[in-house]
Amino acid sequence: PPSTQAQSEPRSIAAHPSRTPNMPRKQSKEAAVPQNSLLAAIHPVVKFGNDSYRLIQRCTKPSLKEFKKIALATTVGFLIMGFIGFFVKLIHIPINNIIVGS
Repeated sequence: PPSTQAQSEPRSIAAHPSRTPNMPRKQSKEAAVPQNSLLAAIHPVVKFGNDSYRLIQRCTKPSLKEFKKIALATTVGFLIMGFIGFFVKLIHIPINNIIVGS
């Protein structure tokens, strides 16, 4: 059992065995950037490549039902955006002719 003297004293940072006030905090692998300027310039590109590869490995091919649903949603979106653009242009032309007076 620990002594009563150790229990009555408040614990300080220095009392913790894994960290002393002069020790720097541990950095994760993601935050560690090389000090060499060439490696520091290449590091983001390599990190992007690794993340992209990991994403591609996790992707799955959609089923036919899922593909049809995505294709339908995309088609509806294109049609809605087309009609919005058409009506904006339809309203814009007469207003522009009134303002310019051509």
